[in-house]
Amino acid sequence: MEDNMKEFIAYSRKLLRSLTKLKKLLYDAEYDEAKQMLDELIEDTQKDIEA
Repeated sequence: MEDNMKEFIAYSRKLLRSLTKLKKLLYDAEYDEAKQMLDELIEDTQKDIEA
């Protein structure tokens, strides 16, 4: 159980960093880069779920 919690915390931290960067891109009107980052985040998440 402890290993699962460590993985979850690591994933949560990575997700928070990504969301923070995405928020900054949107505030800076970097829409193309934000769209690309969002697509990559969705793709990575789908791969993690299917693994």
